[in-house]
Amino acid sequence: MRTALILSTVAVLGCAFIEPAAKQSSTLDDAPSVSIYVVSHGWHTGIVMRRSDVPAGLWPERADFPEAEYLEVGWGDRAYYMAPAFDLWITIKAGLWPTASALHVVGFSGPIMGYFPRSDIVELELSARRLEPLVRLIHDSHAREGAERVAPLRRGLYGNSRFYPSGERFHLFNTCNVWTARALRAAGFPISTPLALTAAGVLGQVRQFGRCLRCNTESNSGPLFNPAALCR
Repeated sequence: MRTALILSTVAVLGCAFIEPAAKQSSTLDDAPSVSIYVVSHGWHTGIVMRRSDVPAGLWPERADFPEAEYLEVGWGDRAYYMAPAFDLWITIKAGLWPTASALHVVGFSGPIMGYFPRSDIVELELSARRLEPLVRLIHDSHAREGAERVAPLRRGLYGNSRFYPSGERFHLFNTCNVWTARALRAAGFPISTPLALTAAGVLGQVRQFGRCLRCNTESNSGPLFNPAALCR
C-alpha cells in the first residue's frame, strides 16, 4: 500500500509517464511561419498560440474568447485541476485509477512575457501545416459527444479562463505534461515522452529546438512534492 501511495502521488504531482515514446523525425523541413509557446508554471506546462492562427473548422471553443489575442491550453485530472485546495484523496485516486480529465483554456492579449511574469517560456516556430495536427489534438481532447462546440464546466483558475470536459482519461501513463508532449509531437517536434516526466523535463527538451524567452531552471527544480503548484 505504501508503494502504491508513493507511485500515485508521484504520478499526479510530477506528471510521470514511462511508456516508450513513438519515434519522431527531427527534420523540420518546412519554413516556419507561426509561433507557439510552451509555458511552465512550475509543475505544469501549457501551450500558447495566437487565436488567429487556429485553423478554420478546428477548436470552436476559441469563440468563447472573442477579444483574446492568445489562447493558453493545459490538460489534467479534472477533480484535482478544479479543486479549490489540495486534497490528498483526489491525488491518490488520480494516480491509482483512470479518472476524468479537463482542459483549462485561458484567453488573453498583450505580451506573453508580461501575462506570465513568473513562468518559464520557450518559443517554437513551425508552419501552419504542422500547427494543424497540434490543434486537432486539442480539438479532439474535448468531450464532444456529438456536439460541435463544448460548453465550459465553469470559470478557470486565473484571468479570462474556463474549464472544459475532456474525453480522455487521466492515469499513471497519461498525465498533464505527457499531454503537452503529445501535442508537440503531433506537430512533429522531436520530444520524448519518457523524458517529459515533469515540467522541467518538457522544458529541457523544447529548449533544444526553440528560443528561450525566459528559462530559469531553478524554478522547475524544487522539491518533489509541491501539490500547491500542480496544474496551477
